[in-house]
Amino acid sequence: MEIKNFMRTITKNTITIFALMFLMILIQSQNIFPQRQKLGQTGMKFLNVSLDARASAFGDAVTSLESNSSAMFYNPAAMARFEGYADVSLGQTKWIADINYYNASIAFAPFEGDYGVIGLGLVSVDYGDFFGTVRADNDQGFLDVGTFSPTAVSVGLGYAIALSEKFAVGGNVKYVRQSLGTSVVGNVALNPATTDYASGTTQDNKLDVLAFDFGVIYKTGFKSLNIGMSIRNFSREVKYKEEGFQLPLIFQLGSSFNFSDLLELDKNEHSILLTADANHPRDFPEQILIGFEYTFMNLISLRGGYSAPNDERDITAGIGLKQSFEGLSLGVDYSYTDFGVFNSVHRITINFAY
Repeated sequence: MEIKNFMRTITKNTITIFALMFLMILIQSQNIFPQRQKLGQTGMKFLNVSLDARASAFGDAVTSLESNSSAMFYNPAAMARFEGYADVSLGQTKWIADINYYNASIAFAPFEGDYGVIGLGLVSVDYGDFFGTVRADNDQGFLDVGTFSPTAVSVGLGYAIALSEKFAVGGNVKYVRQSLGTSVVGNVALNPATTDYASGTTQDNKLDVLAFDFGVIYKTGFKSLNIGMSIRNFSREVKYKEEGFQLPLIFQLGSSFNFSDLLELDKNEHSILLTADANHPRDFPEQILIGFEYTFMNLISLRGGYSAPNDERDITAGIGLKQSFEGLSLGVDYSYTDFGVFNSVHRITINFAY
């Protein structure tokens, strides 16, 4: 009889938690925002590429997860309670089309975090070299004007604080800069000896803007059930020459729960974490994100994630290793994302905490 009552309680609590998770998703996707087709409405899309290996392995469903300095890229409020004095994360993402992303973040919690946590975040993108051409009245129909190298960078200053045992808030201010390289305009002369261009006016195609992120995390008080919300890339409209566009604003609402609470397992030995997020981007249909992580002995973690709808991105998976010694914690995370017709995406992140 005791076993039956125990299983009934577990089942009831599990159903309740799942209902709370997906009720938020239903409200966000059906009632709060109208359903409409939104494609190709933004620029500087590099701001929405998931860079942290642990977060991407969750399928990016990490809005309600308390984390380290890398939380600046997802929900800055999530770093409000990170353990220790300082935290550093370094990562690289091998993106599609041979594009390389590099990211770094660092967070400090002076005075044992009583006055909040201060963070710095950096994202840099290497797009590689491209051949530049201009139209011309020759046999080829164009002239070769050399190569150009687009770049993008985002530098952010973040702050987060736990206002109470249940409520934490955070925000970032980011300087965002993108350069599409140098282009040749005006009158272009043809060099008869080489059939290449001989002269022309060049101009730089770059712009910068300030952007802002905001986030909150609420501990419900029901065991480990958390609710989180974030708004990222809020800014004014920017434009290259005459064409204006918005940054890829994104609203995300999610929840997380550690099912070790229901199973009465020691979290130092077994952790079974499930997350669910609703994602509302400015330039894409609403998405549902689901993530899972099993951690054994606080040493090794296995992760998986799924999101829908997507054009090419499919399931994600990852693994993490973490070890602590003499006050220093070292972690290494890896994630894999299937990208359909494109090359698979690989991410690796190294984390140091003191």
